[in-house]
Amino acid sequence: MSESDLAVELEGIEKRFPGVIANRDVSLKVRRGTIHAIVGENGAGKSTLMKTLYGMHQPDAGTIAVNGQLMTFKSPSDAIAAGIGMVHQHFMLADNLTVLENVILGSEPTSGGRIDFGNAHALVREAAQRAGSLVDLDAQVSELGVGERQRIEIIKVLYRGAKILILDEPTAVLVPQEVAELFVNLRELVKGGATVIFISHKLDEVLAVADDITVIRAGTTVGTVKPAEVNKKQLGEMMVGSELPVPPARVTKIGDKVLLNVDDVTVAGIEAKPLVESVSLRVRAGEIVGIAGVEGNGQFELCEAIMGLRPVAEGKVELDGKDLTTLSAQESRGSGIGYVPFDRQREGLMLGAPLWENALLGREIEPQFRKGPFLAAAAVRADTRRIISTFGVRTPSETVPAYALSGGNQQKLIVGRELESHPTILIAAHPTRGVDVGAQATIWEELRKARDAGMGILLISADLDELLGLSDTLVVMFDGRITARLAPTDATPDMLGVYMTGTEQEVA
Repeated sequence: MSESDLAVELEGIEKRFPGVIANRDVSLKVRRGTIHAIVGENGAGKSTLMKTLYGMHQPDAGTIAVNGQLMTFKSPSDAIAAGIGMVHQHFMLADNLTVLENVILGSEPTSGGRIDFGNAHALVREAAQRAGSLVDLDAQVSELGVGERQRIEIIKVLYRGAKILILDEPTAVLVPQEVAELFVNLRELVKGGATVIFISHKLDEVLAVADDITVIRAGTTVGTVKPAEVNKKQLGEMMVGSELPVPPARVTKIGDKVLLNVDDVTVAGIEAKPLVESVSLRVRAGEIVGIAGVEGNGQFELCEAIMGLRPVAEGKVELDGKDLTTLSAQESRGSGIGYVPFDRQREGLMLGAPLWENALLGREIEPQFRKGPFLAAAAVRADTRRIISTFGVRTPSETVPAYALSGGNQQKLIVGRELESHPTILIAAHPTRGVDVGAQATIWEELRKARDAGMGILLISADLDELLGLSDTLVVMFDGRITARLAPTDATPDMLGVYMTGTEQEVA
């Protein structure tokens, strides 16, 4: 492979942070006009490497070459000027602005000292056509679905002239039909001369869309393979350096006792239309009830209402026969509800606090952590170390601040914390979002163990394989209502995708 064939070449990249070597002698060669996937465990160094390529970090050693030219990027603006764009896992859009305003923000075309909206429309429309997206440029972003927001993020980087696109977990919140559409658009971009670097934990998708796959383990490059050369199991074992655990046979022992009863619950919206409308569901002892739905269809508001974070306008919520409808979030937790929140950073962690403090959140009154009126610090730290060990949280110690962990490791800490509190009911929102295949297997196994021990679990996930594999009962939410109830054994990802987009509905 000659240098003229390469869009990106990283050689000997090293990046150190206090107490951690995130990248060590990493090499990466990305052929021009291809889709190149990067896979690896949480904390393996994927995001650090891409942030280095994008100018968010400066390497401590090694070189970066773009289209055969050695480059030094001191900021993302330098990378953008070199034709590199990055779409982050968490969308960076302003809900109160239009599509057009979001795309041009910070790079507005001007004429006579004012924004030239006519030229802006033309330029953004051209970028949208390159992305294969027909979007209403005047639509408010707050009114758009997740798939449309994903397309806008891609249009943003194309508008800024990107020829090399870095996509970080781009399918994490998409339904199968949206994933298929995204892949068609990516292939069209590549045909038009673009190069795509695709970070994902979904190995089936990586094998389906990538031309080349680079595996990173423990901060260094393991190797680069062609999809035709490996299967999903082999790729997963390259990532973790050992054989993947085999999931146990599904054995479900659902009890008769109803632990969570959501009865005809309505959550009011700002305007006349409610955010959640007349939703009823039950979770029994030893049962996992899965909620499928495209984000923004009421799942978030329903969970907040159950937790006491949002008022219930009509209906009631009962836990083990106790009315929780008017209780606060703290009172709901004290009654026996655990919660893995939708947004780990905003709702689940104190990013500046050490891991042991984060492992204590919501559990401060548990007897094992008290020594009279004082905190039993040794017990808290021991419990945190147990969570770190059980869930494979990559960290030097429990004293590291939460912001120092990768997103997947932050997620593992939260799931471990909530399961360690042994709640009666666990609300688990996207419990494995952003975690690697090995950690995903661990979390699934721990959720199964909790279920088999009698816990009731309400599972909200965008991963349809996760919903089908874990759930004992499945419901679909669309437009704030339950529109279908399905047995997991009778459903398929494509069938769920149809219900989730509102194309077909059952009487709930």
